[in-house]
Amino acid sequence: MPIINRAAELHIEITGWRRELHRRPEILFAVHETAAFVETRLREFGCDEVHTGIGQTGVVGIIRGSRGAGPCIGLRADMDALPLTEETGKTYASVIPGRMHACGHDGHTAMLLGAAKYLAETRNFAGTVAVIFQPAEEGGGGGREMLKDGLMERFRIEQIFGMHNLPGLPIGHFAIRPGPIMAATAEFNITVQGRGGHAAMPHRTVDPVVIASQIVIGLQTIAARSADPLESVVVSVTRIHGGYAHNIIPDKVELSGTVRTLKKEMARLVEKRLSAIAEGIAAAHGARAVVSHVSNYPVTVNHAAQTEFAANVAREVAGDANVDTAAPAMMGGEDFSYMLETRPGAFIFLGNGDSAGLHSPAYDFNDEAIPYGVSYWARLAETALAG
Repeated sequence: MPIINRAAELHIEITGWRRELHRRPEILFAVHETAAFVETRLREFGCDEVHTGIGQTGVVGIIRGSRGAGPCIGLRADMDALPLTEETGKTYASVIPGRMHACGHDGHTAMLLGAAKYLAETRNFAGTVAVIFQPAEEGGGGGREMLKDGLMERFRIEQIFGMHNLPGLPIGHFAIRPGPIMAATAEFNITVQGRGGHAAMPHRTVDPVVIASQIVIGLQTIAARSADPLESVVVSVTRIHGGYAHNIIPDKVELSGTVRTLKKEMARLVEKRLSAIAEGIAAAHGARAVVSHVSNYPVTVNHAAQTEFAANVAREVAGDANVDTAAPAMMGGEDFSYMLETRPGAFIFLGNGDSAGLHSPAYDFNDEAIPYGVSYWARLAETALAG
């Protein structure tokens, strides 16, 4: 079954919503205008219930089917943007300096709103659909906060599904896999404390710049020499700060970075080796390294039965040849992982075509993907709740 006719009819309207959201991006939990926009649309559609303030600024719409009682499934979209300055040159580009929808959450929100409108009109299912609009996916753990507010229990959600656009995957294509599909994330900070002095007399100092440089190189051996070559591990130093003059060796240098893994055992290995390498190299030079390591999002793990179900729905929308069910896992993080730890479900990728990459100032969500995303959400709800 191809794109739903109604989804095609709504394409222009949904594109308008998406571009309106794109113009006024909001960050983390401070998505007040976006949440109000979502709430207004859901009430206009005639949702049976609209709940706000879940996980601080999350919104949930409840739509009951016309074919009797049944379970409740959750469909989730994220609402927040990123602290970037947009460089797309689009007529609908961000009007707020230093903020932009560089990950397509405006498109995710608009597509789920489109599906909510369709489902509220047709109600051709038995049971309940909870459309979930989440804040603070980009590092704030908004999914975790919605769970703390009783999201699953309050609405009796039995299965949960998520979707994200993917640059490079053609429009009208889907990609999914069972098991780990996105990585666990962690952040680290290392302070190398040495002894500063005159740059012309380095022998009287304990140079933290040189030591920090060796630590950066040493950390690369975690993936290259400590981890099984068949495992996926990323250790990236993304910030180095130290010094304030050309002729002064500073007292300390600070390093920061990120860790990405697909297994808990590998995350533990990286944390252990990171401290050992930094502290050992510093000690060898008569300095001291202070290491902090903070685990962030867990691995996003798709449940097997729900992955197969989601893939079958995608095939109905896009055709067998356009659904990849063995997509490689990605090392980006996703806080939908928290929801999948509490309920069975699946996370799927939707093609964004030949666009700039996610988190790029040149990125833009491709509006041609909208009918496919809306149709997927609608068919997934109707199929899961066929009665």
